[in-house]
Amino acid sequence: MNAFSRRGACPALSAPMQTGDGLLVRLNPVAGGLSPKSLIGLCESALRHGNGIMEVTARGNLQIRGLTAASARLLAAEVDALGIAVRTGVPVETGRLAGIDPEEIADPRPLAEHIRAAIDEAGLTQRLGPKVSVVIDGGGQLTMDAVTADVRLNAVRADASILWTVSVAGDSQSAKPVATADENAARDTAVAVLRMVAEKGREAHARDLTERQLRSLAGWHSFAPPSVLPDISPTRGEIELSPLPSPIPDAAKGAPAPELPISPPVGEMSGRTEGGAKDRQPIGLFPLTGDAAALGIGLPFGSMPAGKIIDLTQRALALGATEIRLAPGRALLFLALAPAASQSLQHAAATLGFVTNAADLRTRIAACPGTPACASGRIATRDIAETIATDNRDIFDSSFTLHISGCAKGCAHPGPAPLTLVGGENGAGLVVNATAKALPAGYRPGYDAARGISRIAAAIRARRHPGETTAACLARLGAVGIAEAYRQE
Repeated sequence: MNAFSRRGACPALSAPMQTGDGLLVRLNPVAGGLSPKSLIGLCESALRHGNGIMEVTARGNLQIRGLTAASARLLAAEVDALGIAVRTGVPVETGRLAGIDPEEIADPRPLAEHIRAAIDEAGLTQRLGPKVSVVIDGGGQLTMDAVTADVRLNAVRADASILWTVSVAGDSQSAKPVATADENAARDTAVAVLRMVAEKGREAHARDLTERQLRSLAGWHSFAPPSVLPDISPTRGEIELSPLPSPIPDAAKGAPAPELPISPPVGEMSGRTEGGAKDRQPIGLFPLTGDAAALGIGLPFGSMPAGKIIDLTQRALALGATEIRLAPGRALLFLALAPAASQSLQHAAATLGFVTNAADLRTRIAACPGTPACASGRIATRDIAETIATDNRDIFDSSFTLHISGCAKGCAHPGPAPLTLVGGENGAGLVVNATAKALPAGYRPGYDAARGISRIAAAIRARRHPGETTAACLARLGAVGIAEAYRQE
């Protein structure tokens, strides 16, 4: 482990990433969850070898921070000793209640395994960039709607059968549908998209594919709906589409996969911004098949000291929890709890400072570690976030997202947010409707940033129409009005 992965890569156990507070590793358990004893052992290892900060990411992965080159090797050995197998290669993600949710349309796990196998057979893992991903959503209580991916497959009911809608480049709102097909054809289409992305190089994503390439995918299968893509006129006129070969080998004959034709760069589409899809928060009680249930408990701002996670997990083990899953939305799902045990664990979690209510304002604030945990941070992000959440519970609704970034890198929320506080040389800058990299519209001292957001909240209270959302009111106030409120003494 002589070299560390660059920023923007995926900091896997074998390739930790350098951050402001040391090395960071990210774990995605193959089993989808961890036993309580395994999670306790992992937290103890994080305390020994890192800085004791544990995170669950927006995509439902576990992160351990504050490692050194030597301690990262020791951590990896202890993870192996605990018997925790972690995924490598192209992420192919399913919902965390997959296969045990009575409300799901279809169990996405078999299709996910088929796609993983097809990716390996096609030799795509080394040809695709570390951020290329696939989401397979079977529906149900906890969907993957808000998780962005290069390829999305969503289960849909069609009379007595189940089909899969394949779309590319985005979340459930922003992704472009290309085909609806049965499981085998959906798998072929998904791998075809990945092959096309790989042809463009390791920096490419599905958003870089041409309209013509997406049209060719829509023309493959008899189940494909009419194209939803706008008509284009290539420079040499319209091209009649012919059926394309399957992108994976014929399993019965063992024939090699034929090369897919790649369209010339005509009609390039520009990348679409996040569509703003909203998932149900993975916090609260979720009935499962049989008499079982899952209890979702959130980590405030996606982070908790390992010691508190140990305390909560020991309590869950004593109450009968058999498995803990990491949920997109920065939460832990405790499985197989009786109703009385769930209520007891929920109370213990609240006492420890975890998020136990989906309406908690902390679920709508993305905050990186900041100072003093991260050497790159210029402001105490978590302290600011806690103060804002405490003082403004009445004003910020589900339409609103606040990003608090210790520096302009914006690690906790790379996309734009309605409001972003970013640490810099001039204190805490306020960015409106953009990312942490944008030029702030106003500044306050870092220690006083929460008061600036409270000034904005006061303006919303004074100006909001009956029934109006926070986001709509902010839009009416405009960037100038918001910046003026933020700077107000």
